[in-house]
Amino acid sequence: MSCPLLRQHVRVTKAGMSSRRQTILTLMGKIALAAMVAIIAVILLYRFVNPLYSTLMVANALEGRTLKHRWVLLSEMSPHLVSAVVTSEDGRFCRHWGVDWKEVENALERAEESGDGPRGASTIPMQTMKNLFLWQSRSYVRKGIEIPLAYVSSAIWPKRRMIEIYLNIVEWGPGVFGAQAAARHHFRTSAAKLTRRQASQLAAALPNPHVRNAGRPGPKTRNLARRIESRVARAGAPLDCIYQK
Repeated sequence: MSCPLLRQHVRVTKAGMSSRRQTILTLMGKIALAAMVAIIAVILLYRFVNPLYSTLMVANALEGRTLKHRWVLLSEMSPHLVSAVVTSEDGRFCRHWGVDWKEVENALERAEESGDGPRGASTIPMQTMKNLFLWQSRSYVRKGIEIPLAYVSSAIWPKRRMIEIYLNIVEWGPGVFGAQAAARHHFRTSAAKLTRRQASQLAAALPNPHVRNAGRPGPKTRNLARRIESRVARAGAPLDCIYQK
């Protein structure tokens, strides 16, 4: 093949590869957009309809675990649990609209000092979106999806609905989902009858419920539960957006 023909062949090949790459990227973009639109539609639906499952529940079921889950209204949950969880997980829950950028800044400063990745800036809306729709492994891609979904859900759901959904889908042990199942599993009581100490132990277990056992806490989990209980007794997080006077 002569040099001019070879150069022309190379240009045609590159053009073909570029065209295919562009087609693939366009298709991926359309799929991502369709997925986001579908999720937003489901978020709107969940304003009025209780979620039956979450991606985390499905993942547990696929691993062969028997799911323990029963939906209860927020009015059927002990206020001690609401206060302990909000104080522990998202103290500014009533003061932000999905993402607490002040806490993000604090987490980045702590990460810079320790040399580890940023931790501790995930709000209740962010955790709810992750548990409902996304995967559990840490990644910037997941965060990039999680943050806008947290804003969207916070715009669509009242705060009371947000915490109701969160407390009904959050995992409190392998296969144990929601406040009612957690109360039965760990304390043989109902979500409505949880004491301050029991609620604090459940809140202390949330960062890693597969390791931290709310019903039989180890020394670290027990100490953390005491600190949470003490914080709630002193002041606790504002709950005016949940329990309006």
